[in-house]
Amino acid sequence: MLAPVVLAGGWLIAGTMQPASYSPMRQTMSVLAGQSGTNRWVMTAALLVVGSCQIATGAGLTGVGVPARILLVLTGLSTLGIAASPEPVTGPTPRHLAFAVSCAVTTAVWPALAARRTTARSWILGGTGRATVTVVFAGLSCWLLIAAQDGGGDLGLAERLTSAAQGLFPLVVALALRHAARQTANQRQHGPDWSCWR
Repeated sequence: MLAPVVLAGGWLIAGTMQPASYSPMRQTMSVLAGQSGTNRWVMTAALLVVGSCQIATGAGLTGVGVPARILLVLTGLSTLGIAASPEPVTGPTPRHLAFAVSCAVTTAVWPALAARRTTARSWILGGTGRATVTVVFAGLSCWLLIAAQDGGGDLGLAERLTSAAQGLFPLVVALALRHAARQTANQRQHGPDWSCWR
């Protein structure tokens, strides 16, 4: 729960500290943490917390497959890499871009690998749910890529919406796993619910 809240809080708080020329619709979060940002420590600190949360989530989310957990850890490391390579005034460096692209790819792909290990039903952890989320994330990532290539007016918006959606999904998975574990425990304690067959 901490990662999406800190990320959104970071860009909102850091955004209020920028000069009037800064536009959250057009400019990225990297600008807030970059060398041209005012009080750039705010967004940098937020990225460090988010990256650490992603690593902890990858390590602790034992209800999903190992490949998905590895991708979450890689996402966290990429986020830390973004924080450690601030964007210069002249624009992003190849290292900064490499970390940003790695972060976008791993967060877009990991839902497809988040196969459930529980016997309880959960749409979001089933094949259809994971495929749907992956397609949505791929679409958001394509929008972000197109906006970055165009240098258009919605790059900041695309980045914020994409990162918010992708940042919330680990929480959704964790809650779904918790719910599934409760269902499984109830079935073991009380037996299966046959009321749907009546």
